[in-house]
Amino acid sequence: MKPKPGSLALPLIVLAVAAGLAFAWYYASSLLLLFAGILFAAFLDAGTHGLGRIAPLSRPWRYALVVLTFMSVAGFAIGLGLVRLPAQAALLMQVMNAQLDVLERQLAAFGIDLFGPNGRQDLSQFITDPGRLFGHVQYAVSGAYVVIMNTVVIVCLGLFFAAHPGAYRDGALRLVPIAARPRVREVVDEMGSILRSWLLSQLARSVVVTVVLWLVLQVLGVPGAPLLGLQAGIANFVPYLGPLIAAFPIALAAMPLGLSSLAWVMAIYFCIQTIEGFVVAPLIQKEVVDVPPAWTLFAIVLLGAMFGILGVALAAPLLALGRVALLRFYIEDWLHDRATG
Repeated sequence: MKPKPGSLALPLIVLAVAAGLAFAWYYASSLLLLFAGILFAAFLDAGTHGLGRIAPLSRPWRYALVVLTFMSVAGFAIGLGLVRLPAQAALLMQVMNAQLDVLERQLAAFGIDLFGPNGRQDLSQFITDPGRLFGHVQYAVSGAYVVIMNTVVIVCLGLFFAAHPGAYRDGALRLVPIAARPRVREVVDEMGSILRSWLLSQLARSVVVTVVLWLVLQVLGVPGAPLLGLQAGIANFVPYLGPLIAAFPIALAAMPLGLSSLAWVMAIYFCIQTIEGFVVAPLIQKEVVDVPPAWTLFAIVLLGAMFGILGVALAAPLLALGRVALLRFYIEDWLHDRATG
């Protein structure tokens, strides 16, 4: 007796889901790179859409202008950084290293070993042992090579996806049953809109934090103010957790100014982050899905533990897209609950 076709549907669905989860787990790093490329494509696409409001040009010309502008700004920033940032970075590292020594001695007085039984690694240890020195140099070079190659892959993916986003979307939709394609296309377009809005809002917030903090730290005389402002702006891409992480280098750099100055610097820093989080962010993120903070922190910690720094950086946009998919496909279509927005 042959089994009915409908009786095989559920086992096949379960098998397909299990295979998909296994594939996602084993190739998570490559999939995260792919998503980072999509995120960069969303940035370029947002610029192309925005340019269309002020320039009556066809999309290929607008896209070419956006790419040219981005490459020019990125090239100028990299060139300027190569000229000015190394000296500032060296000075900032000296200050932070000295303050770590002070902090280590102070904590040792209370029986707290900050860096473990071996302490911090000093450069003299590598000089007396050339094998360790070259081993660490090789590790640093290989690490830098991986970062550069990943960046190249993300940029190339973003350029390809943003050049013809509709073609890539329609090509993926061909894997979906014909009857479901209009609904899936609608949800995918909504995801793209949310991704563009989230990315542009995070960029705007990061620029605000970078510029304001740079100027404030410069006025207060904190060494390495441009770098500290830049790292705080970059850290702001990670919601909630990023500003807390960025506070530590700022505190170390402000310690030589004295306890009162350190208190003022940290108070001003958290005031800036509070104003940015409760005033600037709501004004910028009007069209962005408001994901509850607890779920965002949970996603950051979970993806960070599983996939490292890339998981931390991409946790928030992945959660935003996952929320849309859950609302539209499961709650609205499967459970027929249209009350959820």
